[in-house]
Amino acid sequence: MRHILIVGAGQSGLQLALGLQSQGYELTLMSNRTADEIRGGRVMSTQCMFRTALDHERDLGLNFWEERAPRIEGLGISVAGPSTPGGHPRVIDWVGRLDGHAQSVDQRIKMAGWMETFEQRGGQVVIHGAAVSDLDVLVRKYDLVLVAAGKGELVSLFGRDTARSPYDTPRRALAVAYVHGLDPRPEHPDVEAVRCNLVPGVGEFFVMPALTTTGRADILFWEAVPGGPADAFQDITDPSEHLERVLELMEHFTPWEYARATKVELTDAGCTLSGRYAPTVRHPIGRLPGGGLVLGVADVVVANDPITGQGSNSAAKCAAVYLESILERGDRPFDEEWMRTTFDRYWESARHVTKWTNTMLAPPPEHIVHLLDAGSAFPAVAHRIANGFDDPSDFENFFYEPEKAAAYLEEVREEAEAAEAAEAEAEADDVAGDEAEVEADDRAHEVVRSFR
Repeated sequence: MRHILIVGAGQSGLQLALGLQSQGYELTLMSNRTADEIRGGRVMSTQCMFRTALDHERDLGLNFWEERAPRIEGLGISVAGPSTPGGHPRVIDWVGRLDGHAQSVDQRIKMAGWMETFEQRGGQVVIHGAAVSDLDVLVRKYDLVLVAAGKGELVSLFGRDTARSPYDTPRRALAVAYVHGLDPRPEHPDVEAVRCNLVPGVGEFFVMPALTTTGRADILFWEAVPGGPADAFQDITDPSEHLERVLELMEHFTPWEYARATKVELTDAGCTLSGRYAPTVRHPIGRLPGGGLVLGVADVVVANDPITGQGSNSAAKCAAVYLESILERGDRPFDEEWMRTTFDRYWESARHVTKWTNTMLAPPPEHIVHLLDAGSAFPAVAHRIANGFDDPSDFENFFYEPEKAAAYLEEVREEAEAAEAAEAEAEADDVAGDEAEVEADDRAHEVVRSFR
């Protein structure tokens, strides 16, 4: 039986641990907090997961909260126009339907529940904040050591990949608040949707339905341009003051969202979060002082900004790739070549996320603005952009290059015009059919009268 150590009890670490455990591997999970400490602590993320990532959980039977969490059926984009005396009006506004529903489950619930499940199934949990010196000893006792803790000293083992990391400073300042009492969007009151609000020069504001420790909630999430007017949370430690600042910014920059938030209240004492970090891709293999090797997992080696909502999705996809690669390896050693190949398999999907995320962190070029605007007129465009959140690789086909975007929009317009023409022809046929039916009835009546 192979012995594996996973350091870190987040989405990727726990999903991978439970997956390997179900296949008969002997697992040790190292976490710096107990399940109860996680459950009673501060929120860790916004974690909206789309269909593919949710399917990885379903495949392992880990979708414990699927019936309780809100079913997110759509994803909407709104763009604020220039400031007016009445605030910032919307110049773009649409919602696209998702092919498969998304969900957001507070990681305090999920990680605590998964950790308890792992222990109940016989897994060993060690509560200890691992240091490099610890791994230098432990790497000799296990067939494989995986580092899935994206913060702290261990990240220093993995050098920055400069070729894949265009930014070396934070591109957004993040501020999150979980709330109860948010009203639905009046234009789509029956559609649970993630709302992405873009405020040029200021940042982005997201709203998403979620399940938290106190039940159904909504997450309010500012991504502020550093040094800009929404970068206003650095010195705030009081949760109530944090929410007050979130609402002030909403009222000024996204009044259509603020209008439904006038009665909100915080869900619990630990439901706010703020911070910033530079999006970074790191080399996947860490070399310990004693020569041992460890493999980085998920955001340890690919840490994207949350602007595209891909963190938990990428973590789930990474865990699925690593699980498959470990199972395929059988009894052969987990050597450096295997580690590099395993990461490369993950990078095949992660590279699309990184490219898309880094694109959205920069001011959008004209052709992307045209694409976003087209979502209002053409549901097919809204649908495609919305479902790109589940499969970012599709953006390669129409999003990044002006020529591809123009060709795609022309194709959409032609299809829409053809559909309108077909509809008009069908309506004309219906009118002609009605007239023919009346004429036939008249003739029938004449025949009947002729026999009288």
